[in-house]
Amino acid sequence: MTADSLRGKGSGGKGSGHVLLRAAAVTAAALLTLVLAPAAHATATGVPGGEAALPLGDADLVETRSTETLADGVTLTRIVRGTEPAPADRINTTTRGPWRVNVLTVDPHRTRGHLEATYGPDLAGVEKTTDLVSSSGALAGVNASFFTFTANRQYPGDPVGLGLYGGRLLSEPAGDPAEADFVVDARSGRVLMGHLGWTGSVRNRSTGAVLPLEYVNHPPVVPVACAGLGDPTRCAVPGDVVEFTPEFAAATPSGAGVEVVLDRRGCVVRTSAQRGTELMSGQTSLQATGRDAAALLRAADGGCLRTTSLLTDEEGEELPLRSGLSGVNGRYRLTRDGRVVVPAGTGSFFDRNPRTIAGTTKDGRIVLATIDGRMTTSVGTTMDETAAVARALGLRDAVNLDGGGSTAMSVRGQLVNRPSGTAERAVGDALVFLDRP
Repeated sequence: MTADSLRGKGSGGKGSGHVLLRAAAVTAAALLTLVLAPAAHATATGVPGGEAALPLGDADLVETRSTETLADGVTLTRIVRGTEPAPADRINTTTRGPWRVNVLTVDPHRTRGHLEATYGPDLAGVEKTTDLVSSSGALAGVNASFFTFTANRQYPGDPVGLGLYGGRLLSEPAGDPAEADFVVDARSGRVLMGHLGWTGSVRNRSTGAVLPLEYVNHPPVVPVACAGLGDPTRCAVPGDVVEFTPEFAAATPSGAGVEVVLDRRGCVVRTSAQRGTELMSGQTSLQATGRDAAALLRAADGGCLRTTSLLTDEEGEELPLRSGLSGVNGRYRLTRDGRVVVPAGTGSFFDRNPRTIAGTTKDGRIVLATIDGRMTTSVGTTMDETAAVARALGLRDAVNLDGGGSTAMSVRGQLVNRPSGTAERAVGDALVFLDRP
């Protein structure tokens, strides 16, 4: 199927009209999958795909399931496979488990509610999944995107890839071909999965000067050769051009380079030979480093700028943004059209870890699942095992969201899984279900 029904005539997006989209690597073989949820009824246990045991460990393991109806069209199923704790030194190799899996199933045609992505007070900060569920007034939710975490302690919640909230693109799809995005339309319940692409530019309305954009709400890199220059416009090494919105943080990133602040019409409010400022409601800013600093000042000279953007699916077709559209980033597709498609790999990422999964069934239900891991009470899953679980849960199409210590599921503001660390980790964003239109 195509992504046509997620496309529309309007571009939607930011109130300022500056929807930013960055070029991303496109994997030609990985086509986006659109699922429209038709009327469907959960099985007696509420587990998508029926009663088949999870394909984890030895065939003789005892598996128990319990199901709770949370709201019309919404169920929570708890699955425990294996009864004996694993030896601490065999968590990565045991075939006896145990495994603890929590499955949240939403039937868009039987519920009055909807799924959306949310973040904390600002995009660059982090919040616990339980707090994100509570503060948004949601019934339930799971952690979602990969985020910078310890790689950038000043802005730890910065999504590493797509971040789309209420039709506003606040983080562009990354160039990593492993990125697998999950996009949901709150109004229709339709879901799109795949690696989105992005391109963007800024153009002076009077002079026609054009400058490509690299990022949205992501701190630009200052070339080492230019870090000590008193005048940032003298740098001859390529840098970055980035747009920032008020949602990013209390202030834009500071440092060497230039910054141009725009009003909601795109007209220049002020320019600065240093980066770092507070943005008022309706304002955006453009930052540039390296030789792009001088280019940005030239492009901004004369008054008003127009930001052009294009968000595309993996077939290169435009995907306009509109109110109600949410999107988060994952790493690797697990299933596509009912087939396991996770790539072969080695290293800690592919070893057994806690996992968070998002996907859709053949009949259109949306499923969010967590698998606890790195514990003697639940050993976690490899990437191959995760894909097998997704398929066993009936997920025709599924992506692997952020996992490890981030994996968390909250219902009514309370954790229903057990995070692998000593406490629940604060994360960048979450997918939450709100039991209201």
